[in-house]
Amino acid sequence: MATLIKDIKLPDNVPSNILFEKHIEFLKEYGQDENNYEYGMMDYLRVSGMYWCLTALEFMNASPSHTIEEVAQYIKQCQDPESGGISACIGHDPHILHTTSAVQILCTYNKLDVIDTEGVVKYIKSLQLPDGSFMGDKWGEVDTRFSFCAVVTLSLLKRMDAIDVHKAVDFVASCKNFDGGFGSRPLSESHAGLMFCCVGFLSITNRLDIVDRDTLAWWLCERQLPSGGLNGRPEKLPDVCYSWWVLSSLTMLGRLHWIDGNALKTYILACQDTETGGFADRPGDVADPYHTVFGLAGLSLLGHKALQKVNPTYCMPQHVIDRLQLKPQILLN
Repeated sequence: MATLIKDIKLPDNVPSNILFEKHIEFLKEYGQDENNYEYGMMDYLRVSGMYWCLTALEFMNASPSHTIEEVAQYIKQCQDPESGGISACIGHDPHILHTTSAVQILCTYNKLDVIDTEGVVKYIKSLQLPDGSFMGDKWGEVDTRFSFCAVVTLSLLKRMDAIDVHKAVDFVASCKNFDGGFGSRPLSESHAGLMFCCVGFLSITNRLDIVDRDTLAWWLCERQLPSGGLNGRPEKLPDVCYSWWVLSSLTMLGRLHWIDGNALKTYILACQDTETGGFADRPGDVADPYHTVFGLAGLSLLGHKALQKVNPTYCMPQHVIDRLQLKPQILLN
């Protein structure tokens, strides 16, 4: 009996181009109304949401709705003076995810001077455990996402010396599975999003030699479905965010050409909301900044000329990484 593959059917009227004006308007208006129900419900990821919106606008060569100084001052108010970490919103507990997003924003706009960078370094260092892994915050959750965030943040601040890199690498290596993939912790299921975190971590630490290159690349290529979209693991529906997690990993591995780029481009363009702007996970779903930035980043990796070039390791404009003189490891074809 033939195995049925979970997938979707693309609509007949897929846009042939990026709807720039609609996406820019969507991002500039998103989350501006403080009396809106969604505004209050998004407090727990506000700084990361700012990173998604601002980075998407950067990719489209558009300016934000607020001044860069206003953005920087808001982030400044989110830094905890005691721990040095940065929270998602003023008055919340700091977390490594939002600390990373904040530093990415400030590096993009050359505004690191508004925060206590040594406080950030101290915070990241305090989250490393004896086995080399990193907690997300003081409550102790461990995940390879946090290992990635730690080295992204410290490399942007030029302070990789603050942590035990050797032990950090050993922990990530211990999360590698028989299929070449990586999970959140040792013996955890392989997942495309976590593979990006681990491959990105190894790119920054110059240890891509740990990866089973072709085995991992083949697993990632198998994420492409007949619709052209990519899923995060077997038997799941496609989601436009994996246009980033999978493509960036393949780019770092020098295997981007192993997938059908034209089919994927069609899938991403189909996920645009032609009325409100923004990208959704799948065609016809509600658009949001998260899927918008990763949809645009995926199109940038596929060579869309009207978008700024994205760095596959940092998910930041390449010109920012060049300005900071960072050279993450990328394997050649």
